[in-house]
Amino acid sequence: MTTTNPPARTALAVNTIKMLAVDAVEQAKSGHPGMPMGAAHYAFTLWARYLHHNPKDPAWPNRDRFVLSAGHGSMLLYALLHLSGYDLPLEELQRFRQLGSRTPGHPEYGVTPGVETTTGPLGQGIANAVGMAIAARMAAARYNTADHAIVDHYVYAIVGDGDLMEGVTAEAASLAGHLGLGNLIVFYDDNRITIEGSTDLTFTEDRAKRFEAYGWQVLDIDGHDCAAAAGAIEEAQRETERPTLIVARTRIAHGSPNKVDTASAHGEPLGAEEVAATRRALGWTLEPFAVPEEVRDLFARRAVELERDYRAWQDTLRAWAAANPALAAERERDLCKALPDDLEEQLLASLPVEPNATRRLSGTVLQKVAEIAPYVVGGSADLAPSTSTLIQGAGDVGPGAFAGRNLRFGVREHGMGAILNGMALYGGFIPYGATFLSFVDYMRPPIRLACLMGVQVIYVLTHDSIFVGEDGPTHQPVEQIASLRLLPRMTVLRPADGPEVAAAWALALRHQTGPTALILTRQGVPAIARDRPFDLAAFNRGGYIVGETPERSPDVVLVATGSELHLAVETRALLEEAGYAVRVVSLPCRARFLQQSVIYRAEVIPPAARKVVIEAGVRFGWDRVVGPNALCITQEDYGASAPAAVLREAFGFTPEKIAQRVLAWLQGA
Repeated sequence: MTTTNPPARTALAVNTIKMLAVDAVEQAKSGHPGMPMGAAHYAFTLWARYLHHNPKDPAWPNRDRFVLSAGHGSMLLYALLHLSGYDLPLEELQRFRQLGSRTPGHPEYGVTPGVETTTGPLGQGIANAVGMAIAARMAAARYNTADHAIVDHYVYAIVGDGDLMEGVTAEAASLAGHLGLGNLIVFYDDNRITIEGSTDLTFTEDRAKRFEAYGWQVLDIDGHDCAAAAGAIEEAQRETERPTLIVARTRIAHGSPNKVDTASAHGEPLGAEEVAATRRALGWTLEPFAVPEEVRDLFARRAVELERDYRAWQDTLRAWAAANPALAAERERDLCKALPDDLEEQLLASLPVEPNATRRLSGTVLQKVAEIAPYVVGGSADLAPSTSTLIQGAGDVGPGAFAGRNLRFGVREHGMGAILNGMALYGGFIPYGATFLSFVDYMRPPIRLACLMGVQVIYVLTHDSIFVGEDGPTHQPVEQIASLRLLPRMTVLRPADGPEVAAAWALALRHQTGPTALILTRQGVPAIARDRPFDLAAFNRGGYIVGETPERSPDVVLVATGSELHLAVETRALLEEAGYAVRVVSLPCRARFLQQSVIYRAEVIPPAARKVVIEAGVRFGWDRVVGPNALCITQEDYGASAPAAVLREAFGFTPEKIAQRVLAWLQGA
C-alpha cells in the first residue's frame, strides 16, 4: 500500500529533509550538504510511500533494504531515519560527525539503527545491494511456497556519479543484469558534479546505455518531481526480470541560491550567509533542526500503515510455519547459523586418508561443511576447479534460478568481495568467495569493510606462495599474507595439513563476528608427523607444539605455518643430529596466538630459546611473536617462473638449506 500526500505537505517534508541536512553540516562545520538537498524529493517519495520497513524492528527479515551507496550524503539517510521513527533522536542529528554519536560522517553498520551497511568507499554500497538482492532471491527460492510468500521485498539503493565511475560497480552491475535481479531498484542521483567540478571533466559516457547493455531496465526522471519518482518506482516494481536503474536528473544543493550546481556544495558546509539565503529561498522560517508538526504527522501516518503491513506479514509467517513445520525449522537454523556440537569431529572424520594440497583437502572438507550447514553458499572468481570450491550436487545460482548454492562470480574479484558482504549482511547465509591469494588485492576494499562491520564472510585463498611454480611471480604471493594479518578483526588461518584444514573450516564457521581467510597451497603437502595427537583446542589458540626433543629444554624453536611446517619438522631431525634440542611450533593463526596469555605464549615459545621463523612470505609482523633477534627464513623478494622443486632449492626452502642457515646462525657464523 502506498500513500499520497498533498503537494504543500510534500514540499514541506522535502524542505525539512533539506534543512536538517544543511543544519547538521553547518553545525559540524564538516560534511556534504549538496547531495541530500538534491536527492530529497525522490528519497522522500521512496520512504514516505513505497519503502516497507519497521522502525520498531529494524532487523525484520522481510523489510525492504535501503542502501545509500553515495555515503557522503549520510545526512539524507539520518534525516529519513529520524523522521520515520527509528531510535535516532534529534540530538543525534545535532551531534553529526562528533565522537560517539550515532551519526558518523558516513553510514556505519551497527552504529545507527536502520543503516544496512557501511558505505563510504564509492561503489561498495551498490555492490552490497546486489549481494542483498541475490540473497533475497535465494531465500525466496528456499522458503516461499505456493500458498505463502514470506520473502517478497525489494532492495533499493541510491548511487552517485562517483559510484558509477568506480570499477566495482561495473562488476556488480554486470552480474546483477546477468542474473536478472528484478528485486533490485537503484536511483542514480545524476547531479553531474564531483569534488573537482563538472563530470564533463572525466565522465562523458552514456550511463543509461551502459546499464542497458548490462541487461538493466533504465528509466529517466526529473529527480525533483515527486510524481515522476513515484511513477518510476511503480514501473520498476512491475519489472520482475531485470534490475532497474532510475536516472534521476538533479541539481546538487537544490534550493541554495548561490551554491546550486557547484562543486563546493559537494563536500563543504554552505556557510552562514548561504544558509540564511537558502532559508529565504525556501521560505523556511523555523529554527535550526526544527521539524514541523505536519511533517511529524505525515511520517506518523506512514508508520501506522507500515505497522499494519508488518502485522500482516507476521500472520503470513505463522500460517506458513504451521503448514510447513520442517521448512520453518530449517529457516530458524539458517537464521541462527546453528552448528552441531561435534562439528570439529565431523570435519576431521571427513578427511581423506592420503595427503594432498591443502586446497584439495579443503575441497573435501567443504562437502561435509555443506552437508552440515546448508546456509553455507559461495563460489569463486572463475577459479572453482583450481580453488576446489564447488559444492557438489548443489546446483548453480543463475538467471532465474536461485535454488542452488554455487555462485558463479566470473572474473570479478572486487565485485565478488562486495557482493559477499551484502549477502552476509542480509542474514541467513554464510557466504564464501575464492580466488588465488596473489589476486586478493583486487578485493581489498570489501575485505576491509567486512572487518570494519564484523560480518561473517569466508575467503578461500589458494596458491599461497612462490611454490605456485611455473606461473611466475605475478601469481606467487609474497606480501599478501602479511597484509591480511595487518587488518584489525581479520582472522587469517594458514593450515599445514588435513587436520589443520578441517580445524580451520570449523573455526571459520564458528567465528560469526568477523571475516576469516583460509590460506591454502597449490602444491601437495605431506601429513605432519606430530609427536602427540592433533590438539584441536591448541589449534584454536593460534599456535601449538608439534614436536620436540624429549626430556630437554629446547635450544631452538622452529616456528612455521602452512606448507613450511613439514620443512620445520624435517629440519628438526637435522638439527638434532647436530646435537641441538629442537621444538617445532605450528602457528596457523598469528592473531589468535597473540591474544593468548603471556603464560601460554611462553609455554609454546620459551623466551630463553633461540627462535627461527620459516614462512615463504615477507618477514613483516613476525617480531611481535618471536622478537627482533630471531632468524627469519622468509621470502623478501618476488619469486620466479620455474617448477616448484627448483624454486625451493633456489630460494632456500629445503630442510638441508634451512638447517645450514640455522646452524650457522646458532654457531655465530
